[in-house]
Amino acid sequence: MIVEGNSVRSITRMTGVCQEPILKLLCDLGAACAKHHNSAVRNLTSQRIQCDEVWSFCYSKDKNVPTARKEFAGSVWTWVAIDADTKLIVSYLCGGRDADWACSFMEDVASRLTTRIQITTDGHRAYAEAVEGAFGMEVDYAMLIKLYGAPSDKLTRGTALRSASGHAQPR
Repeated sequence: MIVEGNSVRSITRMTGVCQEPILKLLCDLGAACAKHHNSAVRNLTSQRIQCDEVWSFCYSKDKNVPTARKEFAGSVWTWVAIDADTKLIVSYLCGGRDADWACSFMEDVASRLTTRIQITTDGHRAYAEAVEGAFGMEVDYAMLIKLYGAPSDKLTRGTALRSASGHAQPR
């Protein structure tokens, strides 16, 4: 029912089971899935890995977290490494967004691979040191930095570029 988008409270109403066993089942299932992923996703021969981090929050956003809950609530970042060809999630880690978390994440990624790979990340500075620490010189690493804004020239979608010979070339 969770997979179908139902909340724990709605599952409680539909099944007549209280929240505690439903939440326990979710925790047990999550632990089993994590254990399976950790043992099964090993010795990979991936060629291209894309890494990114996704922000969320636990309990409330940082500015609204009560003092008593500061240690267990607020921003949470999910670090994800995805095989660009197969879309397999090679590694994931939930935590902070600093260099220590980046290093832990990249060390886990490196432990799952058997071949030299190409890694692409966004411009988050913590990646540079973490990739070098985990892979040394045995990696091809690139940061992809996207620039958003108005186009600087008159070309728009659907227009073709012309070569010196005057023939249209696809963009």
